[in-house]
Amino acid sequence: MPTSTTTRCSGVRPWRDLLGEHFVDLDVAPATDRPVAGEVSSRALGSLQLSRVGSVDQRAVRTAGLARADGRRYVQVGLLERGAARVQQDGRECWLQPGDYALYETDRPFTWELSAGTAPAWSLLVVTWCRPEASAGALTARRLDGSAGLTGVLGRMMTDLVHSPDVTAADPGDRLAAELLDLVTTAAGAAPPRPAGTPRGEDALVCAVRAYVEEHLADPGLGPREIAAAHFVSVRQLHRLFAGRQETVAGHVRRRRLERAREELGRADARALPVSAVARRCGFPDPSVFGRAFRAAYGLTPSRYRALAAGG
Repeated sequence: MPTSTTTRCSGVRPWRDLLGEHFVDLDVAPATDRPVAGEVSSRALGSLQLSRVGSVDQRAVRTAGLARADGRRYVQVGLLERGAARVQQDGRECWLQPGDYALYETDRPFTWELSAGTAPAWSLLVVTWCRPEASAGALTARRLDGSAGLTGVLGRMMTDLVHSPDVTAADPGDRLAAELLDLVTTAAGAAPPRPAGTPRGEDALVCAVRAYVEEHLADPGLGPREIAAAHFVSVRQLHRLFAGRQETVAGHVRRRRLERAREELGRADARALPVSAVARRCGFPDPSVFGRAFRAAYGLTPSRYRALAAGG
């Protein structure tokens, strides 16, 4: 494992080599026509390796052949800092949004699919342990919620460790590594498994899509194509996912934009904001389009609704 290094590179082959230097050998395929470029920073804390990785949309695969040829056996946690991700291992898959993380092991095939969404690049924090004899195979590729409970506490702790270069240790770092791995595997074991019979984790994917929509409502370019690309499915698959859920993808985006706008218009601390500015903040760059959509949904113009909300 490299210690205290930051390296940038461009091109698929140099990027693949850089990932192999810091982690394990992977097959990397870009998901767009954008040139592949990225950065990896790593440092050691006792026997832990703490890393931060950022790059463009891509699919990174640890094939069975690579796992056999490359003897490095690690347990790793990938914590998504920015973008969207899907992790697959041991017949499971999970979708991650910023703050979420997942456990995986490098002696078996796994896949990471990473998308930057509207950001210039995705960002992933990786914590690496030398793999103990006991495998955590039953716990891999499970989404661990970084926003609440024990998994949230651990997520914040790992984030702080990666971002705090003044934290140093030798033997205490080895004890920390063992104790942290115990905590992560305990939390992963306590996380509820995916309900049996849920095809491809559809409920989890719908939740991830809805969370992504909430985060990107202000983007006027948000639509089925962008949402599908951020979650590594085709537009057809995305439409099929919403087919039995009372509204289309575009309908969900439109409804949530209008609901967000109604909330903004009703807020006392936002009454000085022009209606056109509220429209833009909710993904409607054209105020006239916003006005017609709002009136069709609520029977009032945005200005009249604001006046009534203010007691006028």
